[in-house]
Amino acid sequence: MLVLSGTLAVTYVPWASAPADAPVLASSAQKASADTASTPAGPASRHTPEHQLRDRLIAELQEQDPGVALNSLQRAIARKPSLAGHCASIARALGKAAVHKYGAQRAQRFSRPVCDTSFAYGVAQLS
Repeated sequence: MLVLSGTLAVTYVPWASAPADAPVLASSAQKASADTASTPAGPASRHTPEHQLRDRLIAELQEQDPGVALNSLQRAIARKPSLAGHCASIARALGKAAVHKYGAQRAQRFSRPVCDTSFAYGVAQLS
């Protein structure tokens, strides 16, 4: 059984079809996708601290297991809180990597409440 939970943040954003002074609610996921759409995807963006952490944790997952990588993610966020905004995307990437290594059913066993349920969501995306 797969249970996903979490919180939904909303923000006010103007839409072209609405009057300029009429705010419309949008989910944080929509805002995040809009934010990442303008982020360069070139090699320079791969050297950011969050990409380096993600790559290191995926390597750790491959060498050991997802539980070890998730524990390391939790410690990294505690040491450097500025990475907290990237925690969910890193945990999702770990979930996907776990599915590739173990298969969906076995990968789900490593799930824990690091960055809400992002690891479980990453596993579910490939299931």
